[in-house]
Amino acid sequence: MTAIKNSVVLVTGGSRGVGRALVDELYARGAEKVYATARDPRTVTHPDAAPLALEVTDPDSVAAVAAQAQDVTVLINNAGVATGTRFLTSSVDDIRREFETNFYGPLLLTRAFVPIIERNGGGHILNVHSVLSWLADGGAYSASKAAIWSQTNSLRLDLQPRGIAVTGLHMGYVDTDMTAGLDAQKSSPHDIAAAALDGIESGAYEVLADDITRWAKGALSGDVASMYQQLAQ
Repeated sequence: MTAIKNSVVLVTGGSRGVGRALVDELYARGAEKVYATARDPRTVTHPDAAPLALEVTDPDSVAAVAAQAQDVTVLINNAGVATGTRFLTSSVDDIRREFETNFYGPLLLTRAFVPIIERNGGGHILNVHSVLSWLADGGAYSASKAAIWSQTNSLRLDLQPRGIAVTGLHMGYVDTDMTAGLDAQKSSPHDIAAAALDGIESGAYEVLADDITRWAKGALSGDVASMYQQLAQ
């Protein structure tokens, strides 16, 4: 288990949405320092956060951030993108771009920070997934989240002997800019952030942050048609 109090945390995508809520909640729980990354660090608004410029798909940018944040004990891979790609109609370049951000981006950060966290005595990695890790929606977003779910499960096994725990955070719609145009029930970003940090502190392997996510995880053991009503028609 990893205590948030007195920890040093890096949050990718820390300027808005769930990322900004995570920064707020980390400081509320007594984190010593929080690095909040964004493409434009001027958009980081928490007065105590240490803003860093980061493009998660750029290895040089990731290396520069790692060089500036040598005291990190907790890494939160929150940055992600949803562009509405469709497998049969979107360009392959657009589909690949979504994987670059949602799958390869967290992998680059993890590879850069594992030696740092290990050198600092161990700690924690939280990867932000989605209910769409388990529910396909015909595009790259859900596929990329399914892929990072698998990545997280593998990293958990690899990193346990090195003193680094790994938690996956799953949730449905959250009231952020990404879902602004959707008329659906949405969770509060601060509720999601609180659940995520509870998971880190309790050593949870996965955090299922809402009812739709708990349903989807349970439905994985059933018949495929039970998850996709279209197949029953």
